[in-house]
Amino acid sequence: MACTTILVGKLASYDGATIVARNEDSPGGQFEPKRMAVVKPEDQPRSYTATASHLTIELPDNPLRYSSVPDALPGHGIWAAAGFNTANVGMSATETITSNERVLGADPLVAYKPACGKEGEEGYVPAVSGGLGEEDFVTVVLPYVTSAREGVKRLGALLEQYGTYEMNGIAFSDADEIWWLETIGGHHWIAKRVPDDSYVTMPNQLGIDYFDLADAEGDQVEHMASADLRTWMEENHLNLTMMRPDAFDDMLDDMYAGMDDMFDDEDDQEYLDEFEELVADVREGLLAGDVFNPREAFGSRSDSDHVYNTPRAWFMQRFLNPHDGWDGPHAAYGPESDDIPWCRVPERKITIEDVKYVLSAHYQGTPYDPYGRRGTEASRGAYRPIGINRNGQLAVLQIRPYVAPEHACVQWMAFGCNVFNALVPLYANVEAMPEYLENTTARVTSESFYWANRLIAALADARFHENSANVERYQEKIGGMAHRMLRETDVAVAGLSADEVPAALAAANQRMADDLKRETEDLLGKVLYTTSLAMKNAFAMSDN
Repeated sequence: MACTTILVGKLASYDGATIVARNEDSPGGQFEPKRMAVVKPEDQPRSYTATASHLTIELPDNPLRYSSVPDALPGHGIWAAAGFNTANVGMSATETITSNERVLGADPLVAYKPACGKEGEEGYVPAVSGGLGEEDFVTVVLPYVTSAREGVKRLGALLEQYGTYEMNGIAFSDADEIWWLETIGGHHWIAKRVPDDSYVTMPNQLGIDYFDLADAEGDQVEHMASADLRTWMEENHLNLTMMRPDAFDDMLDDMYAGMDDMFDDEDDQEYLDEFEELVADVREGLLAGDVFNPREAFGSRSDSDHVYNTPRAWFMQRFLNPHDGWDGPHAAYGPESDDIPWCRVPERKITIEDVKYVLSAHYQGTPYDPYGRRGTEASRGAYRPIGINRNGQLAVLQIRPYVAPEHACVQWMAFGCNVFNALVPLYANVEAMPEYLENTTARVTSESFYWANRLIAALADARFHENSANVERYQEKIGGMAHRMLRETDVAVAGLSADEVPAALAAANQRMADDLKRETEDLLGKVLYTTSLAMKNAFAMSDN
């Protein structure tokens, strides 16, 4: 799937929550309907068979209840996408990422091989099942883990045992940590902890740009990996890192030139001391061969990346760190740069609204905005937008540290094209989701949040500038109602027992859904009216 991900550490978010967010986009020319769901332990399969790979695996008999965002139409797998379990672990799967020929030759993907010939006849070759993929990951992992680290370890073990038929990035979160796992070839993987004070941007491209093998093989403070990664890399000549300690020292000399004037009080000196300790650790890792750049080793820098992937990371980081200088001939990074950092510290703390904005972005304020008036016709279609017509769903997984665990997890949801939709919060600790978000079927109807948003987007896009004010007012109104609902519900459930909380949260979700439906239908009426006025068969003379 074509997707875009942002991960926000707890010290980088506005309220101390860990935030994991991802657009799930359909492939080109497709629009896969999505819905909300809650999977109860009794409904979780004990023997699971993947539709795409035909792999059957046995699952543990003690699953937790969990929320999910499966495909609405049956027949090609679950694709549960994102959710929380009752241990307050979040999972988002997956961000399709890139690879290269060296990796795929060293550890081929595990693809399904159909049977050849007819059973019982000479030369018959039976089918061979493939590995696990995006269709399967949430279903076979999320119900069985109690921390983000456990999620990484369970998925890593499954990848080593069964393999995968595609390259993917998967996020796990709990109240304290966010981990990002990237698959490497058929059976290998790496995972890195998101720094608490940073955010990560991921646009369909292998992203991790710094990895410490010694940590992954030792204490696993910030890195984990398949056990044989170092040997496998050496045997297949995959480490392309060129930075040796002497070159690193030369770079540091340039960096430190004049820094003494910048650090002149005790707080500054303490920061400088910590920085120098970090530098020493990196140098030691380079000397030992422990530190390398996975993006260079396992990823890609193709021509298609420069129009499809890197511009998205550029715009997200341009928005969240606007004073770093992203435009013009002397910018450190441009939309086609291969070395845009995997993570960075934002200029200010990141809000839910910031997450929605960057995951709805279409290069506003640049010559690349398809709705804009800057640049040329060619530049306005040069790069793949984040808010694209084939957005299917956006799930923002927020784990709030300042309320009781029973109502800490909020799964913010939007369906359809993010340019024109709104993000609505739903408490995850419930037995079922509101029908307005759960009832997506093949039938197009405004009674479904998914289909209502698809209708709004198609109508509003046709007359973008005339409709944009109504869309923005709708988004702001829903956002205000959302934060009010959370604030009031948090207070209302604070005195309830743990057994009473799910029903109260479900009632709050339903009230929010009722308000959402009313406002969404109101917006649909407005954009229908505005776009109808601009129909080609309009005529000025009236018979009234």
